[in-house]
Formats: sequence, C-alpha cells, structure tokens
Amino acid sequence: MPASSLSAACTTSTFTALQIFGAQILNIETRLVTNFSASVPGAFRFFQPSIEVQNASFCNITVTYTHPGQGDEVFAYTWLPIDNWNGRLHAVGGAGWAAGATPLSFEMMKGAIGDGYATITNDAGLTGDIEGGKDWALLSPGNPNLYKLNNLGSISINEQSIIGKSLVGSFYGKPPAFSYWSGCSQGGRQGIMAAQRYPTAFDGIAAAAPVVYIPDLLAAVQWPQQVMNTLNRYPHPCELDALAAAAISACDGLDGTLDGIITDIPTCFQTFNPFSLVNTPIFCPSTNTTLPLSYAAATVANATWHGPHTPSGKPIWYGISIGADLTGTDPSSGGQPGIAGTNCTQLTPPNLHGTCTGTNNFLSAAYLSLLIAKGDPTFNITSLSLSEFSSLFHSGKQQYSSFISTDDPDLSAFRNAGGKMVTMHGLADQIVSHEGSRRYLRSVQREMGEESVSEFWRHFEIPGLGHCFGGRSGSLEGMWEQLRAWVEEEGEAPEREEVEARLHRQLSTSFALWP
Repeated sequence: MPASSLSAACTTSTFTALQIFGAQILNIETRLVTNFSASVPGAFRFFQPSIEVQNASFCNITVTYTHPGQGDEVFAYTWLPIDNWNGRLHAVGGAGWAAGATPLSFEMMKGAIGDGYATITNDAGLTGDIEGGKDWALLSPGNPNLYKLNNLGSISINEQSIIGKSLVGSFYGKPPAFSYWSGCSQGGRQGIMAAQRYPTAFDGIAAAAPVVYIPDLLAAVQWPQQVMNTLNRYPHPCELDALAAAAISACDGLDGTLDGIITDIPTCFQTFNPFSLVNTPIFCPSTNTTLPLSYAAATVANATWHGPHTPSGKPIWYGISIGADLTGTDPSSGGQPGIAGTNCTQLTPPNLHGTCTGTNNFLSAAYLSLLIAKGDPTFNITSLSLSEFSSLFHSGKQQYSSFISTDDPDLSAFRNAGGKMVTMHGLADQIVSHEGSRRYLRSVQREMGEESVSEFWRHFEIPGLGHCFGGRSGSLEGMWEQLRAWVEEEGEAPEREEVEARLHRQLSTSFALWP
C-alpha cells in the first residue's frame, strides 16, 4: 500500500475490528507522526546495535481497554511504520514493577521503528513506573490486588500479541509474517512467560537477564540491607566499592586475560577473601578522605556475594556475582541502583565512617511491605530478625509463585509451534543473579532432554556485563539478526557472538553459548 494511503488510514475507524476476549475496548486514539528522529543506544536494545532513526513516519495508536469486573484501565501503545514496514511485529517488555510503557520500553520502540518493525508495549493497567508497585499492590490494607498482579505476570503479554497482530492486519491488510519479543529483567521474564503459556504468540523471543524466579529475587534483593540491619552497621559506599575493585584486581587474570573482568567466578571465591582487607586504608573519592575498611563492610560484601540463608545457614537464594557493582555508584552501571547501597553524612575526623543508613531497594520494599505484609502498619522492614526474613521469603513463594513465577520447565508447545528463543545474562549483574537463568535452563533440560532443548533455545553468559547493560562488557548486539535467521530461514542456531570489553582499551572476546 502506498505511503499516502497508509497515512490516510491512520484513523480510529481503521481499527474497529479489534477484539480481546475477556476485555472491553474503551477507546482507540490514533495520531500520525512524521519527521521523527531519535538516537537509540545499543545498551537499551540488549540484542541489537545502536541506531540513528531519521525522519521516520508512523501511525501512533493508543488502545485503552478494561477487564470487566476488575475496575482497571489498560493502555497499549502501538507504532506502525508508514514508509518502511518490514512485515514483522516487535513487541517489547517492561522493567521493575512495570509490564511496559516505561521510558526504556519506548526507547526500544524507537529502535524498532527505525528498523522497520511494527512495535507495541502494554502497561497492564499499572502505568509505566518501574517503582509503581507501591501504587497498585494493594486494593486496601490486607488485600493485595491479585488482578493486577496476574495481569503483570502473564495476561498482558498475550493481550499485547493479540492487539499488535490485529492492528497490523487492519492497517496493512495482512498479518505480520513473523512476530518477535524482546526485553530484559522483567521484560526478559515476560518473554519466557510467553514461551510457557502463550507458545504461538511470538515466533522468536530474545530475553535478557530474565527474572524467572521472581518471588525469590524480590525478597533476595533486600538481603544486603537485612544483613546491615542485623549488624546495625552501614558501611560507606566507598568501602564496598573498594572491595569490589579488590576482587576484580585479584581475579581478573584467572582466565589468562587482563581486561578488568572476572570470568572464573567459582575460583575467585576461593582466591579472594574480603576479610583480609579489614583495617586497610582506602580513599573515598566522594568525600576526599581516607578511612580504614571496616569489618562490617567485609561482612556485607561477603553476604551479598553468597546470598540469603536461613538462621541455620541453609542457602535460600543466590548472591550477586563477586566484583559486581554493590552500591550503584560505578558510572559504568548507568545509574542502576546497587542492592547494598547506603546514604552517608559527610566524613569528618574523628568520625571517619560518617553516619550512614541503609537504602531499601524499591523492588523488595514494595514486595515485602505490601504484597507479603499486606500493608500492616506494624510491619517494619528495617527491624526483621533473620528468622522473620526467612519466613517472609518462603511465604512470598507460597502466595505468589502461581501469579508471577516463570519456572514451568515444559516448553514443548513452544518448540512444537516452531518458536525459537535466545537468552543472555551478564556475569556482573548487580541485581539478578545469573544462577537463576542457569537453574531454569537445567530444569528445562531435565524435563525435555538437552537435545530437544537445543532445537529451539540458546543461552549466553557475558562476563563483565551488568544488569541488562553497563559494566565492563558489551552485550550481544548481533544476536537479534542471528535469531531472525534461525526463525525465518531455518538457518543454524546461534552458537557464538563477539562482545567488546571496555577498560583502558577495547578488547573483543568471542563468547560461546552456556554451558
């Protein structure tokens, strides 16, 4: 269809055929966007390189709908290219507590438009605020909003596919030839959930740092703060930064390459002992002072690396990788928070450590206080005993795994539908442990057999890569095209990708799939 005809078709009347079973369409708003330009960095695309979008034109459609009886209002945002549609749909995921429509979601959509994809995001009725769990988690004190939690967990993912395919068909006169999903963290979890529950929704899925076991993760990110609260000691960020740097220095060369990246994490645990640096003078750049590294700092770092445990010492989840950014102060982390962060007053002699307090992560604060404690006004996240923390950890899994966990090992329907999936996880992820991705892959292999899994899934681990982006390594910017070839041409499955490490110089390393 000529571009002039498509421009003229960017009206509400074009899309009146849209129907979603179990939902009621409230409004369809359209707007023709022309001369749109944007610079989208590769960091925000996860599996694709940066792109300069120049003078794009697209039909911007906002679908507002509700699920009768739930009292919700859901917004789905779809952009349909006017000049360069490549015949495909690219759905993008959310982040944090948001199912979609986040600033990052829209950055991904900008890149998709530049590549010629029709593209869509869906807020699941939660708004696009990644910290928004505090706003919708409770209907009232004592009563979690299970409808919205279910929409976040799975329902909105399928509806995103239905809406996107319907609007594409109405606009271009034919459905997308292939449909894809990409996202990281929450968005990665959503992609795997699509493969589990909606196996025909997407032909190809690219999922980075997926939070597969999300109840475990939401509690586990509170662990460093729990340790500090138990100790009643809150190290200065520069102490924890010094320990992370010392770990990298001690373990960098274990793989034979000095690139500022820890590759052999198990050996690093055996090589580096944070307690050996207690009382060592360290310089704090933020305060221009020198102070002795505290025993509390070594304790918190060590606990964060090893992960939460019960009062008897039984591990209950994984820690973050040794050498990852503990505090969120590393510029290479791109402003992402550290789960062991603290706020400190000015360091002045003789109080060389200042006065510091803990910084609760927005993920765990909403989860523990609202979904598990259900808004109980007597609940105090800063005064939990280890026994109470462990009980809350288990309680969350009992109550919410069926809503938001994404650990079903049976992907046979996705395989049988011809779907293909690539996943990746950074080994310096400072929020979501790569061990969760390993655990899920192993469970699927046990369920379906390694040979069967290799027919449709490839998993990569990137040493030095932080959560979704950042850190001292690049991401798999060429993997998207490999996935497309695997899906559309039945070509060879992705086996290897070259990634650039960033330190004092540029080093390119080729990473193979794991294991």
